[in-house]
Amino acid sequence: MKLAIGCDEAGLELKNVLVKFLQEQTSVPVEITDFGVNSPDPVDYPDIAVAVAEAVSNHQADRAILICGTGIGMSITANKVPGVRAAQAHDVYSAERARKSNDAQVLTMGARVIGPELAKKIVEAWLPSEFAGGGSTRKVQKMAEVEARYRRGSA
Repeated sequence: MKLAIGCDEAGLELKNVLVKFLQEQTSVPVEITDFGVNSPDPVDYPDIAVAVAEAVSNHQADRAILICGTGIGMSITANKVPGVRAAQAHDVYSAERARKSNDAQVLTMGARVIGPELAKKIVEAWLPSEFAGGGSTRKVQKMAEVEARYRRGSA
């Protein structure tokens, strides 16, 4: 699986922990593309979120993880990129449901909200989860229809 990862300066330490964890864990082999940042210098998180979300939208990455202080700004920004479904998760259940019910390809987390051990558990639950389809298929399709309608400007 091709995985994009990115953060702002607030998420740098957690991103580095997760990259190491992903390289060492074996349940789902991943090829990681790191979109930064790699220094504690301030950066505008929307720039990172857009780059990572575009990698997903353009099929250069299958999935992505974005980390900022709360995960909120990254999620809002990533969801502006057509075709991307980003979900903020700070617990295992929500992360798993983000994939199984909502087919979210992007997981966002807040480094100021959760610690590294919980973040690893969240990633461990989210990464192998797949979209379950069923009754959720219609709902995910409706999300895509809303996106298409607003993209055309006919809302």
